[in-house]
Amino acid sequence: MVTITGILNASRSIKPFIHKTPLIYSASFSKLTGAEVYLKAENLQKTGSFKVRGAFNKIQSIHGGSVIAASMGNHAQAVAYAAGKLGIAATIVMPVITATVKQEATTGYGAKVLLHGETFDEALDYALSQTGYTFIHPFDDDEIIAGQGTIGLEIIDDLDNIDLLFVPVGGGGLIAGISIAVKSHLPAASIIGVQAFSAPSAYRSLKSKTIQAVQPSSTLADGIAVGRIGERPFEIISRHVDHIRLVSEEVIAEAMLLFLERKKLVVEGAGAVSLATLLEHKEDLRGKRVVLVVSGGNVDFTLMDRIIRKGLIVSGKIGIFEVVADDVPNSLHTLTGVLASHRSNILNVVHDRLAADLPLGKARVIFIVETRGRKHLEDIINDLNIKGYEVKKK
Repeated sequence: MVTITGILNASRSIKPFIHKTPLIYSASFSKLTGAEVYLKAENLQKTGSFKVRGAFNKIQSIHGGSVIAASMGNHAQAVAYAAGKLGIAATIVMPVITATVKQEATTGYGAKVLLHGETFDEALDYALSQTGYTFIHPFDDDEIIAGQGTIGLEIIDDLDNIDLLFVPVGGGGLIAGISIAVKSHLPAASIIGVQAFSAPSAYRSLKSKTIQAVQPSSTLADGIAVGRIGERPFEIISRHVDHIRLVSEEVIAEAMLLFLERKKLVVEGAGAVSLATLLEHKEDLRGKRVVLVVSGGNVDFTLMDRIIRKGLIVSGKIGIFEVVADDVPNSLHTLTGVLASHRSNILNVVHDRLAADLPLGKARVIFIVETRGRKHLEDIINDLNIKGYEVKKK
């Protein structure tokens, strides 16, 4: 059983191997939401995520032999790094869909990588079936949970009187450990878990009061795309966590972009869900002291341009819309003149007069434009409507 004493012992044990990550006050996010917002920046932790805390705490208890783990990325790198520092051989099983950059990072820390299965759960089952190793579970283990709970100790050491703490949830080890640490010192603080709609096992489990397995679908928050919450974390969460919320892919993308724009922080989708829920519920948080656990920053940079583009579209800074106009000379010039009058930059134009669904004498023009945000985009569309154009946002 995980206790506050176990977390305190873990803190002393792993201290030589990890960073005490900063708790950053964000003036920009505070202004944006009306809350007093702090960021626990575990994306600045060694290996780029909180996972090294649990990995070191667990592996230090092992004397000799080899370890094996299953992971989509962050746990893999943490186990590989910790095992290497402690002189223990490590093998990591990863689903075949795991990004190449995460595979290379894991081997770079000295571990052997085995690719098996299409999902994390298939990789996990395969790792558990192997003999001759000590298995390092990513979340359903008391020593792992205690290691992650050291984040909570650091938060309450740096900040008192917290109203709400938002924590990403996958298998549940992170929020389980943090909730024990924080509630033992600040029992009135509300602890809110956050998952993607695409991977809602913990949300459904807490709601039904029994563990629910849910096959995750594709999500930007792949680090928390776990199909079944752990049994040990679920028991702790049931006692200490107040709510779990779900966030959409669109808001996760917007949150990742905001971290880049406002804080110059690279934050992965799983780490951005805490800000995503803040954006969706900011009207309920005015005047509250809020801490967001930013759990990791290991982004697949081959996807970064798509993530940024999605965030820009969601925030309205890139607008995509189509206009049906008369197919006559000067028509396109008139349309672009409206956009120019609003100081909007046109990124791309597609002009189609041959679509089967268009009336004779009409043309469809699809614009991709750069704007100052949602209000600016709406002003452009409203002006086009007033001038008699049929406009449809895409």
